[in-house]
Amino acid sequence: MAIRVLILFLAALLLAAEAEAETVKPVHGIAMHGTVKYPDGFTHFDYVNPDAPKGGEIRLAEIGGWDSLNPFIVKGEPPGGADLPFETLMTGSADEAFSEYGLIAESLETPPDRSWVIYNLRPQARWHDGKPITADDVVFSFEILKAKGHPRFRFYYAAVDKVEKLGERRVRFSFKPGDNRELPLILGQLPVLPKHYWQGRDFAATTLEPPLGSGPYRVVTSETGRTITYERVKDYWGANLPVRKGEDNFDRIRYDSYRDTTVALEAFKAGEYDWRLENEARKWATAYDDWAGLADGRGRKEALSNQRPAGMQAFAFNLRRDLFKDPLVRQALAYAFDFEWTNKTLFYGQYKRTGSYFANSELAATGLPGPLELKVLEPLRDTVPPEVFTTVYRPPATEGDGAIRPNLRKAMALLEQAGWRVEDGKLVKDGRPFAFEILLVQPTWERIALPFARNLARLGIEANVRTVDTAQYKNRLDHYDFDMVVNVWGESQSPGNEQASFWGSESADHPGGQNLAGIKNPAVDALVDLVIAAPDRDTLVARTRALDRVLLWNHYVIPHWYLGSDRLVWWDKFGRPAVTPAAGVQMLTWWAKP
Repeated sequence: MAIRVLILFLAALLLAAEAEAETVKPVHGIAMHGTVKYPDGFTHFDYVNPDAPKGGEIRLAEIGGWDSLNPFIVKGEPPGGADLPFETLMTGSADEAFSEYGLIAESLETPPDRSWVIYNLRPQARWHDGKPITADDVVFSFEILKAKGHPRFRFYYAAVDKVEKLGERRVRFSFKPGDNRELPLILGQLPVLPKHYWQGRDFAATTLEPPLGSGPYRVVTSETGRTITYERVKDYWGANLPVRKGEDNFDRIRYDSYRDTTVALEAFKAGEYDWRLENEARKWATAYDDWAGLADGRGRKEALSNQRPAGMQAFAFNLRRDLFKDPLVRQALAYAFDFEWTNKTLFYGQYKRTGSYFANSELAATGLPGPLELKVLEPLRDTVPPEVFTTVYRPPATEGDGAIRPNLRKAMALLEQAGWRVEDGKLVKDGRPFAFEILLVQPTWERIALPFARNLARLGIEANVRTVDTAQYKNRLDHYDFDMVVNVWGESQSPGNEQASFWGSESADHPGGQNLAGIKNPAVDALVDLVIAAPDRDTLVARTRALDRVLLWNHYVIPHWYLGSDRLVWWDKFGRPAVTPAAGVQMLTWWAKP
């Protein structure tokens, strides 16, 4: 009798699920919160020129070498533009907080609770060899990326219970119990890979054979570690899709590799490449004064504002090291970094100090916690620093004149509180000197790290600054073999599952992960879960600000600076759209002048 009741119960559940699926209608796009900006039937994004001419070439530069054309694994270093030959189920817009529209998938279906999602593939979607993209490819892609891809894919897809082929062009992802409304958008970002190509090949191995893709470009020439050229696919199946109209206008995109930024700059001024995003304030202020392109009108130099979150650029501690486990120590070392002097002396006053993991956005914590934040933080009161509730976080500041002695006194008081003492000019504890390494990948960072190290030396701390090549740097970061590095955690207007990868305890020990600091904090885990589960925009903002406060007051990093604009220099060979979206410059919407 009990078995018969169970069978009837399961049958009822199945019928209910089928009935629910029948009532869910296909849609062309999905927003994380609210509704999408672009309605069904839209023709193009507002920030493109739909009539942009096709043709020409753009030459770009990257720093360091490369040794693999598979950008989806932890092994090897891919070249610039390595994702150009590949596409995802959906694609985002650059002028919304977080919305996606159909690319390989022409539509999706998901219920109000977003407990599952179905993607309906476009019948015209094709691989570069002409074969159609099918549901088998989607299922294969999900499974191979989770099993052998970069560790980030395992984190992104951890909440997926199962994936099912419902038809030749129809795939369903079912999610594990929980409140994670971002999952249909996360799965929309799934890179779709050709099952027939990868059969008989080792997906986890580096390769110099260009893998088969379906995107607007494919590799045509390459020289390992030196140069690579992508050619626009003339019969690209998606060229007239609304999400592609006005984009991918260059016939060729070439990346040349340079050993360091100084060499790359001189190569640009000599006309060896065409378009450059300038990341160094000193170069922006002075290095183009002798550029003939500006003098004779053949070149352009312009800073274009953006409204994207700046994220967190910082000196990042490795909490796996005993030296940095004490938050008092981490707080003390922040007093030795003189941002005001650095900005004035090295950066010509161009930057703003970062005081948030979500700087330059409404997500940044300001003032003391408001009612919505307190509702989130109160249950965690005993597990977070008390300053979260009582004090507005501001990184240590100076007058910018190099007189840092008052800050060093505060630092020493914190170090003494943590049990450190100065003996014979060296800071020691239990007979062990305070010494560590600041690991860098570009020589340009030495001018920031060396003054910091000199200030630390005044506290009796030995900080060795070491610059290594790209391959060694990546290998050491992948295996967390460092004391301190400079790192950037980029953020979006709609934080979600990536926060677990950045700060979650589960991600701290996986090789190649993004939790470089090695944070294992139950309060942070709880706040990340709340951010992911936020049901609306107001709640998301409040929960993100609460997370921001807890991260800041745990002193996991020494914050750097941000700009709020894109500094561009280019040879005047190109046209660009009249509108720059909130996310900033979109290079693939530019075009070569006839």
